[in-house]
Amino acid sequence: MFLIVPGSLVLGFLFSGALSPFVSWVPYLFAFVTLTMAIGCSLEALRVVLLRPLPIVWSLSIAHIVLPLIGFAMGTVLFGADSPYTIGFVLFALIPLGVSSVIWVSLSGGSIALMLALVVVDSAISPLVVPAGIQLFFGTGVEVEIGKMMGDLLIIVVLPTLVGVVLNQLTRGRINETVRPVAAPLSKLCFVAVVALNASAIEPYVMQLKGDLLVLAPAVIALVGICYAAGFFSSLPFRDHELLVTLSYASGMRNISLGIVLALGYFSPPAAVPVVLGIMIQQPIATLHFYVLQKFNKRRTGIPRQGQVR
Repeated sequence: MFLIVPGSLVLGFLFSGALSPFVSWVPYLFAFVTLTMAIGCSLEALRVVLLRPLPIVWSLSIAHIVLPLIGFAMGTVLFGADSPYTIGFVLFALIPLGVSSVIWVSLSGGSIALMLALVVVDSAISPLVVPAGIQLFFGTGVEVEIGKMMGDLLIIVVLPTLVGVVLNQLTRGRINETVRPVAAPLSKLCFVAVVALNASAIEPYVMQLKGDLLVLAPAVIALVGICYAAGFFSSLPFRDHELLVTLSYASGMRNISLGIVLALGYFSPPAAVPVVLGIMIQQPIATLHFYVLQKFNKRRTGIPRQGQVR
């Protein structure tokens, strides 16, 4: 992921002319990525973690209440409350948690079941959270077709998620093992295509923002770092290594490809620039965060390796 995501962006920028006619394919490619993720999540795994809802409620509250407020404050101070960059900062925090966080949670010894549950639950409520958040922060100052946005989120996120979970349940998980050899690499190719196509769509606008990038890029780096830090420090009271790993990655990583789809579909192209920069930044910071977690766990022997949420 450290190489694939920035590489996809570079491809999108370099071949924007050839790729831009295919931008309309993005929602369908994204829906397939979501479906592939959901096929690996069973109702039983969801039931186990939902019986302990506090970590889920806690994580989503940090991700979609605290962090949008921080993003709005940063954008307002640096660019003004009505700036499209400020919209991009808030949108970055409002979009659902990233599917790729499951990979990092697995590598770091977190709870895969909890992370999958967070992604599924957050995806399911995204048609409510994202439009409501935009309306709350920007009101009538930003003209957004709320009903259409909710409908699009239902089609490209919620519906594939429900279909995947139901298929897993009907086949008792066998479908995941059957289709994974083909679906997993195809899903990664679709993910690459989503990033590259959206990068090609905003390439003309990014080239015009060279001066703003001197302020915008450090601000986005700071915001992404704050997202990881918020998840990390807010999970310390649980005193559980699995929760610490899972909630910090959940807070730090967003479904950026969906963010670009929404930014380009409902806002001016500059609003997508912070989201695109977030793509380039959140994976490298995920790598740094991995080492931070390893060092922290060695020093804090009071946090057990195995938690109660699995």
